[in-house]
Amino acid sequence: MLPTPIVAAVVAPLVLWRVYSRIKRLTSRQQSKTWRHRTTLVFFPLLVLALAAGAVLTGALPLIALAAGLPLGVVLGRIAIGKTRFEQVGDTYYFTPHAPIGMVIALLFMGRMAYRAYEYYALGSLQHHEFVTSPLTLFIFGLLAGYYMRYAFGLLAWRRKAALSAPLLNPQ
Repeated sequence: MLPTPIVAAVVAPLVLWRVYSRIKRLTSRQQSKTWRHRTTLVFFPLLVLALAAGAVLTGALPLIALAAGLPLGVVLGRIAIGKTRFEQVGDTYYFTPHAPIGMVIALLFMGRMAYRAYEYYALGSLQHHEFVTSPLTLFIFGLLAGYYMRYAFGLLAWRRKAALSAPLLNPQ
């Protein structure tokens, strides 16, 4: 087994690169890809169900926290999709996310994961076994999942609406 400092030295640059790329995506114009939005709408509900199943085994509080974070994330996702800039260039769709809401949610989640990882390494894996069953962690994950699911739904709705109105704008 590798010593903890070596693992941290390998993992830290990878995590920092992912944080940078995530924040860059939250603040810049992106091409809308329906497969990506649909994947979000499949992946996050499955992950929520898996975490909920694990939370049921540890008590009611983690499950309540997860359930409380989801609707709050949905509301924030609805607000963010309303503030998103949409554009169509030919047959290609682009959107520029409303950065403040997405950044706060992403940084909140990444900060919580960093803190949990620190606890895990500081206390050791045997003393800190409830890594993903903490009520605060599950609340923040629920917030993130609700946000991304609602945002992906909003992007798909925009794409559908734009595709339906496109023939009306460009009659041939």
